[in-house]
Amino acid sequence: MSPRPEPDLPDLHDLHELLRTLRVWSPEVTTLPDFDPSTAPAEPLPLFTTWFAEAVAAGQPEPHTMSLATSDADGLPDVRTVMLHGADADGWSFASHSGSAKGRQLAARPYAALHFYWPTLGRQIRLRGPVESAPSSEAQADLHARSTGALAAALTGRQSEVLGSLAELASVSQAAWERAQREPDAPSPTWTLYRLRPDEAEFFQGEAQRRHVRLKYRRTEANSKTGWLRELLWP
Repeated sequence: MSPRPEPDLPDLHDLHELLRTLRVWSPEVTTLPDFDPSTAPAEPLPLFTTWFAEAVAAGQPEPHTMSLATSDADGLPDVRTVMLHGADADGWSFASHSGSAKGRQLAARPYAALHFYWPTLGRQIRLRGPVESAPSSEAQADLHARSTGALAAALTGRQSEVLGSLAELASVSQAAWERAQREPDAPSPTWTLYRLRPDEAEFFQGEAQRRHVRLKYRRTEANSKTGWLRELLWP
């Protein structure tokens, strides 16, 4: 009897063929919870906190990473992945060097968008609004509360500048690691803590039959008081 033929496998170098083999929200790795927007809180922060805790409990890898979108002085967009440092009444916070690409862009256009994607639960959260820099003392305190590696990276500096070689990076980084271990409170003057205070916040819950639930919060100002308007969006 002749051997059974091997199943056809996608050509890993054929992007379109490979894309056709993929699926979104496989039940083996994704659970799609029910989301009743009528029970959502009046403000986005409590719902974000709940969803973040549920993403952690569901085993979502690196739930504290998020996409940060900015634009330069000419209005051209840019995006990268950064780490959430906190979220409270003052806004959602992240950090970088003021002289980095994102730092320069935020100086020119202090408005940005954040995006969280947690595929283990089929959830996304989008935020956008003005960005402000926290006082330097808060930025340094935030930095020194983090790991030795985070301090070493901050002390290495030169973020977004042209690098001559990987050997140069290794040398400067090693010196920064040694200083971070020797001086755990060493300052990094350009390290900046940014806070995005959202004008809008959208919560997206995926649904198996593509009846995705999208709840949008829009900030309103009336009689010097801040409130939120909630509305549903078509998926």
